Amino acid sequence: MSDAASSAAHDAVVVAALELFDRQGFEQTSVEQIAKAAGVSRSTFFRQFGGKEDVVFADHEAILQMIRDDLARQHSDPWQAVCEASLKVYRHFAADPVLARRRYAVVRQVPALRDREIVAVFRYERLFDEYLRQALPGLDPLVAVSFAAEVTAIHNHVLRRLIRGTKRVPASVLRAALDEALQRFGVAEGAESSPDDLVVAVFPRRMPVAEVARRLRGNLPS
Repeated sequence: MSDAASSAAHDAVVVAALELFDRQGFEQTSVEQIAKAAGVSRSTFFRQFGGKEDVVFADHEAILQMIRDDLARQHSDPWQAVCEASLKVYRHFAADPVLARRRYAVVRQVPALRDREIVAVFRYERLFDEYLRQALPGLDPLVAVSFAAEVTAIHNHVLRRLIRGTKRVPASVLRAALDEALQRFGVAEGAESSPDDLVVAVFPRRMPVAEVARRLRGNLPS
């Protein structure tokens, strides 16, 4: 089977499974029913997914790897890189809000799925935290984990507005909220500062030392 055909079959299973879960319940839906509705064999289902729970969270593994690969590249501004990663995840789910809302309806009805969703969210947060520590040597770990947690929380809040409602919530809403977070952490490019907020002429006192060092390295002649 070609990559395109395999991807199409994968997507068909996800759509069919979520429709069945939403209509007749997660526990009441069998693998055989999902495979039949998706037009694939039972063996194909288990080749693509480990079980029914994996179908619900099928996107997460692929998205996490995509974000991991993106962050592994060179970025001039690690703080913005984390925000851009959050936006990329949001755009993925916002591209098909009907599917995202159906997934949400299924997850909130099954405690085991809600627990797994919490774990999935934490994996994004940990990925952002680890990236910042690696990209900004010397960064206070508390700053890294705090920024990672805030970005993740903002993302989840805006995503819930999308999936709990019926209207489109553009990515610009998330972008504006993330820009405010950058301002709060003192790492926004061109952030305004009062004289009392400066350690040296151009850096806010609240800016992490690792970020000051990064900007100095990037702007001072070698």
